[in-house]
Amino acid sequence: MTDTPVLSVRDLVVEIPTRHGVLRPVDNVSYDIHAGEILGVVGESGAGKSMTGNAVIGLLDRPARIVSGEILLSGQPIQGLKRDAIRKLRGKKMGMIFQDPLTSLNPLLTVGDQLTETILEHLKVGQTEARKRAIAALEEVGIPAAAQRINSYPHEFSGGMRQRVVIALALCAEPDLVIADEPTTALDVSVQAQIVALLKRLCRERGVAVMLVTHDMGVIAEAADRVAVMYAGRLAELGPVREVLTQARHPYTAGLMASTPLASQGRKRLRQIPGSMPRLGALPTGCAFHPRCEFAQDKCRQEPGPTLDRCDGRAACWFPLTAKQEVSA
Repeated sequence: MTDTPVLSVRDLVVEIPTRHGVLRPVDNVSYDIHAGEILGVVGESGAGKSMTGNAVIGLLDRPARIVSGEILLSGQPIQGLKRDAIRKLRGKKMGMIFQDPLTSLNPLLTVGDQLTETILEHLKVGQTEARKRAIAALEEVGIPAAAQRINSYPHEFSGGMRQRVVIALALCAEPDLVIADEPTTALDVSVQAQIVALLKRLCRERGVAVMLVTHDMGVIAEAADRVAVMYAGRLAELGPVREVLTQARHPYTAGLMASTPLASQGRKRLRQIPGSMPRLGALPTGCAFHPRCEFAQDKCRQEPGPTLDRCDGRAACWFPLTAKQEVSA
């Protein structure tokens, strides 16, 4: 890994003004991703995972906006760039893999047209070379008979093959960073495993930095090098994936792990976290997780939860779990 991360997010805050007040779907989030590294971003629906990725790549829907913090791409700030400048970076320096390939592929164009259009837009090559690169991109992601299938339309591919096409589209202009937003959710288990293996191989071979957004702890365990756990717009825990999965320090992370088959092998019943994530417009006082936390103390109910840099850099919790503590059933 180089000293300069491909992506650095520093104290990022995203706000959405509404008639009832200002919501913060992303609140003081900070992390780095280095070349060749996969950072898994996990949490329940509404935790702020996808919003963080959209902020990084410049796809926030209005009225959502970045109000503070920094986003650095290979050390250069990009959060203040104008729309045209961000558009040039998107594709060339940053690629995006969406959850549903049918919504990210144009049904009226062949996959070859879409790939060559992206290559011509971002790389200094001619039409013939662009087509060669498009075929090579399809071969790299495992599309059989790529030279023939390049003339096919998206609907002529299966779900797993369409997702491979989307990955090829994200990588064909040779970006440094790829944001994968729930790339395996719509796929069956066997195809999920193939897509995860593909992402890992491409990350390793190309040295691409990957932000993998998912709610699936199994995908995180299989694919990620480090994991960032989000809750109510904030980072709850950040660390090497094996350390976080085997010895969670934030009660929310421990609850997530106890509620998945991955971490509950041998138990008769899965555990669950009581209650649900609060709405952004109705966050409780103190730590946002304290109403659901069996370890909460008075300080948790009175003071906002700490940021990672105020703790040990691993868990944003006033009273992080020790090796002897475990969430109850």
